Amino acid sequence: MIRPVLTEIGIFLIPFAVYAAFLVATRSGLLVWSSWPLHIIAKLTIAALVLVVISFVLLAQYSGAPPDSTYVPAHLENGRLVPGAEK
Repeated sequence: MIRPVLTEIGIFLIPFAVYAAFLVATRSGLLVWSSWPLHIIAKLTIAALVLVVISFVLLAQYSGAPPDSTYVPAHLENGRLVPGAEK
């Protein structure tokens, strides 16, 4: 459960990291308050939320088992561990 949460947090932070890289590349001062005005933070937050929503939609649409498939869990067969599979 922690991996999807960390993935979504990472996706949320992408616009902020890109803007920080832009500030470093232009030598504008990454830690200067004037480089992070409120309207820029608001735009970055909106972009981050759009990315998170898109990732949720793509995750819901393209992840999981194919239709009409059955999951057979991992089990022991003839003394050997057989991994889980979809049939």
